[in-house]
Amino acid sequence: MNPASLPRTDEEWQKILTPEQFRVLRQHGTERPGSSPLDKNYAPGKYYCAGCGALLFTSETKFNSGTGWPSFYAPVAGAIGTSEDFSYGMRRIEVHCQRCGGHLGHVFPDGPAPTGLRYCINGVALVFVPEGETKP
Repeated sequence: MNPASLPRTDEEWQKILTPEQFRVLRQHGTERPGSSPLDKNYAPGKYYCAGCGALLFTSETKFNSGTGWPSFYAPVAGAIGTSEDFSYGMRRIEVHCQRCGGHLGHVFPDGPAPTGLRYCINGVALVFVPEGETKP
């Protein structure tokens, strides 16, 4: 867990998250590709952590990667942390919420300009708030 994470027990997280959110955010799970309605959401707005409500991404950096997961080319400054992930016999860079330490997904070096990065994020780890509406 990220040192900056919120001090909650698994039991406390299970009370505030759905079973799927807990599996992804706290147990480093991955949702099925194409299962999140946020994958094809291109409405203007902001994307917050489903675990703690921290602002993570905005619609301005969202793009269609064709992977089946919501993808962004940049996070909000200071919103995420990264760590190496050696699961599945390969090296990947895991992305987690800087505030609560929740697992969000991974970042890959095959995204569009201007960053060339693809933040491939589990939709269940996000809460979308349309432009003009208030934070969750």
